[in-house]
Amino acid sequence: MSRTRRPSRTALLFATAFLLSSCGIPETGVVEVGEPATGIRPGYVLYFVGEGTLLGVRRHVFGPGGIETAVAMLFRGPEVQERREGMTTELPPMKGAPTVRTDGGRLSIELPDRTAPLTATALAQLICTAADARLVETQDADTSTTHVTVTGPGGWRAEGSSATCPSKTGAG
Repeated sequence: MSRTRRPSRTALLFATAFLLSSCGIPETGVVEVGEPATGIRPGYVLYFVGEGTLLGVRRHVFGPGGIETAVAMLFRGPEVQERREGMTTELPPMKGAPTVRTDGGRLSIELPDRTAPLTATALAQLICTAADARLVETQDADTSTTHVTVTGPGGWRAEGSSATCPSKTGAG
């Protein structure tokens, strides 16, 4: 009886090895296509106005990020669902992209020509969004305080810091 099992085991091993080695997929070398996956999309907290106060909303970027990207998303205003939840913005429509510069714990944002002067609430939206984006973009940034200077056409200037921003707790 052991003689009949032995040939069938050997045959079974050869058949299995044959099936596994000839699956029909040709052998290839490394095929490089596209950029490597990063796995994590940058997420920024944008500050909109709701119920008379600043509210932080988390947004993810599906492309290159940066402080400029966060500021541009802020100026586009709340999305449909956010507007349904009562969020608004006091920022005016933009005729062009603002220029953002960083220098250590300081940010400067220069608004393009024909941008109307900003209200105190609009400035707070801009300052808090830019300060949060700096922390996202600069992992080794000093997390204590970010100082932001906003300049506009005609030479008007305003300053603020992340120290006056509401907590991001609950930013969805």
